[in-house]
Amino acid sequence: MKYLAAYLLLQQGGNASPSAADISAVLESVGAEVEQDKLSLLLTSLEGKSVEELIAEGSLKLASVPSGGAGVASSGAAASSGAAAEEAAEEVVEEKEESDDDMGFGLFD
Repeated sequence: MKYLAAYLLLQQGGNASPSAADISAVLESVGAEVEQDKLSLLLTSLEGKSVEELIAEGSLKLASVPSGGAGVASSGAAASSGAAAEEAAEEVVEEKEESDDDMGFGLFD
């Protein structure tokens, strides 16, 4: 991840095609250890691709990943279940408040 971050930082700084030496210099300037095999793997993976294309491709992949969580609703059902979800959240908060009050001892006992 640090190699990709250094690559993107160099690109944002105006270096359209950062080399291994450029990335190593950035990482070494902050005291990070550089593993040449990982760095060369990154550069071969990014060769011939633009960052914008990679971000767009990654966004599409992330869109297909389920985000999980309870109460996830589709966009059509979201409007109708919004009030129910809000009530459920209030019930959870009320239950939590009730359970926090009696823990078997008092603060000033």
